[in-house]
Amino acid sequence: MRVRSGVNAAFMASLVIGVAAGTAGCSQQTTKPTKIEIKVDPMVQVTNTLQGYARGQTLGSEVTSYDFMVSSVKAVSPEKAATLEKGLAEIKKPGADVKAKAKALLSELGLTAESK
Repeated sequence: MRVRSGVNAAFMASLVIGVAAGTAGCSQQTTKPTKIEIKVDPMVQVTNTLQGYARGQTLGSEVTSYDFMVSSVKAVSPEKAATLEKGLAEIKKPGADVKAKAKALLSELGLTAESK
């Protein structure tokens, strides 16, 4: 019985120390939430998408985000948005030379066709 009560005493002591350590530092002080504003350049997504096509990537599910890309760019530059919309329409036509059209669209938008 002595061994067992020693184990129980050790367990209880470690439990008390664990609870005390777990609650140490807890206080009622709260911090004010901080609002962080993140500005995203819509041309980054456009550039990445078109550069992928220029490297030979085939059309995928990103085609569904074309309207979103165009509307995001429109908020910054309506002229570039119009060019982008027309170019993306050409890219998604069946049988289109996606690689060549993407390179041309990158050039029209003043973006670079990164080669990897």
